[in-house]
Amino acid sequence: MAERQRSTADFPVGFYEELHPDFSINFQMNRFYSWTNDMEMLEEMRAAAPGIHNYAELIEICLKLGQQAVAADKKLKAANYLRGAEFYMPEGHPLKHTSRQQFIVLTRAHYQVGDDQHFDIPYGKGILSAYRFSPEAPAKGSIVLFGGFDSYIEEIFLMALVFKDAGYDVVCFDGPGQGAALEDWHLPMTHEWEKPVTTVLDFFNLQEVTLIGLSLGGCLALRAAAYETNRVKRVVADDICTDFYKALLRQTGPLEDSIGTLMAKENEAEINALFSRLMKENLMLEWGITQGMHVTGSQTPYGFLKQSMLYTTAGISPLLSQDVLLLAAQEDHYIPLVQFGEQIGSLTSVRSLTTRLFTRKEQAQNHCHVGNIGLSIDVMLHWLQQLEE
Repeated sequence: MAERQRSTADFPVGFYEELHPDFSINFQMNRFYSWTNDMEMLEEMRAAAPGIHNYAELIEICLKLGQQAVAADKKLKAANYLRGAEFYMPEGHPLKHTSRQQFIVLTRAHYQVGDDQHFDIPYGKGILSAYRFSPEAPAKGSIVLFGGFDSYIEEIFLMALVFKDAGYDVVCFDGPGQGAALEDWHLPMTHEWEKPVTTVLDFFNLQEVTLIGLSLGGCLALRAAAYETNRVKRVVADDICTDFYKALLRQTGPLEDSIGTLMAKENEAEINALFSRLMKENLMLEWGITQGMHVTGSQTPYGFLKQSMLYTTAGISPLLSQDVLLLAAQEDHYIPLVQFGEQIGSLTSVRSLTTRLFTRKEQAQNHCHVGNIGLSIDVMLHWLQQLEE
């Protein structure tokens, strides 16, 4: 039986704002549904949402629904429920490692990803987990794809396979601070993303590459491209992020200015005390700071915020000389829209610059276009095709 071709039509269209009253939880429910396109999953989450008042209840429900899906042999749905549970588990949770491993096994089984398509790439004192998906016909070109602050590369297999079935040789990987590099090898994230990208390009001997970074990966992709001008010929930031620290401060609402002042004064004790209180009052902030400390190897909220200041594009943007595509979402709750204009204005030496702002009418107004991911991939494919003509 011939392998089924994947396309952007495999993604659902529609962002459901009413699943849960907490926007961050609602967004993540939409996110995991978007990668399954399983209406049964959507209705199950809708029914379960009234019983979710905190992360412990969310974890419990996702684990229960995940195991029910396993029993029903619905691998992709089960994988995403287990990833949803693991997503909110703090480091040290007794089920975190097993939930992640089960997510990986189920996802690979659903997409029939073989061991010969997976690669462990030596990096520092650990490894980078990578996959390569190659078309049967000669490839149109090479794409290197990665996520951002909280992603595992297996989550975005469908995107990688859509690119592969469109004719591209696709390498996708988890860098330091992501996936196996973080959870198995304890490699913290680095703002010097050219280092893992160079390692991956060397390992596969890739040339003439299109680099695509998702979420914070948009910032990381631009950084890597600035220092890999010979081999990276095209770069996509999906979404843009010119200043990760400012994006984080945005989540603190009316306290943004006062926290900025305390950070400028390097008042570590007061910052840590303040975030200890705020994290008890705000679910998204609690998760973001805890995950940020884990990803960056920081011991305190202050340490994480200091690390986040390194993730900027202002200094490296003038170095880019490639074809660049910038994607942004009009109502992104993570990235301030002002950063879209800042990123456009700072790319002063690129060969070409294409931008796209996704809107509510397209159901793509949210971070990484959850609600219409297929449309964002269509835009990338059309952009690549235009460059080839």
